[in-house]
Amino acid sequence: MNKNYFVDKLNVIKMDDRIEMGVAAAKETAELIRKILLTKEDVNIIFASSPYLLDVYKAMMNEKIEWNRVNAFHMDEYVGISVEHKASFANFLRNNLLGKVPVKNAFYMNGLNDPEEECKRYANLLEQYPVDITMLGIGTNGHLAFNDPYLADFFDEKAVKINHDMDDECRRQQIVDGWFAAVEEMPKASITITIPAMLKAPYTITVVPGEAKKDIIKKTLEGPIGLDVPATALRLHRNAKLYIDAASSADLVI
Repeated sequence: MNKNYFVDKLNVIKMDDRIEMGVAAAKETAELIRKILLTKEDVNIIFASSPYLLDVYKAMMNEKIEWNRVNAFHMDEYVGISVEHKASFANFLRNNLLGKVPVKNAFYMNGLNDPEEECKRYANLLEQYPVDITMLGIGTNGHLAFNDPYLADFFDEKAVKINHDMDDECRRQQIVDGWFAAVEEMPKASITITIPAMLKAPYTITVVPGEAKKDIIKKTLEGPIGLDVPATALRLHRNAKLYIDAASSADLVI
C-alpha cells in the first residue's frame, strides 16, 4: 500500500513498486524544473551518481523538460581517476542521463586534477550557479554523497571537500554496486560536495529503493537526528521528499 507522511519536515513517499516509484520521482522533479523555469532563465541541479536512481533517470528522459536550460552537477568523485574511467561517477551520469539529453552545461569533477584545486574550482561553480534542486541517494552507512559519518558536518563552511579515507562500509558498497572488483582497486580518497551545500537547494528529491537499504532507512527515519547517520539531515530541510519502496521500507513502523 502506498503511503505519504512526514518525519519532522521530511515528506516520505512510500510506494510498493520500485519502477512506479521511479516514475513518480521523475514526474515530481520535472514539475519542479518547469516551476523554477517560470521565474529563472536556467535551473541548476545536482545529480546523484547512483544505480539506485536509474529508474528515475530513465523516466526523466520521457518527461517534458527543457534540458537546454539545465545546468548539471554531480556530487562526488574518486581522487585519481579520469572522467572516462568505468568507475567514474561523471562517466556514470554521462552514460545514463546527461549524455543522452541536451543539457546546457554538465559540470563534471575531474579526479585527475589536484584535489584541493578541484574542490576550489567546483565550489566556485556552485557559487556561480546556485543550486535549485538536489537529487540524492543514501548510502548503506547513511552518507549523503561521500560525507561518511566521521566526516559529515551539518554546518560545514566548505562547499566541496576531500574525504581522505572513505570508511569500510562505504567502500564495501562500491564493490556491491559494481564499481570495482575488489577493495584494493579502489582509490582511498574522494571529492564530495558537503551536506549544507547540497541541502542549500530549495528542493531535494531523495530516492532509496531496495532491500539493501532497509536498515539505513529505518535509522534515517526512526533514529535520532545526528552525524552518526548523515542522511537524518534531510529531516531538517523545508522542501525535502524521500521516496522509498516496499523493500527499503520493510523494517519501518508505519
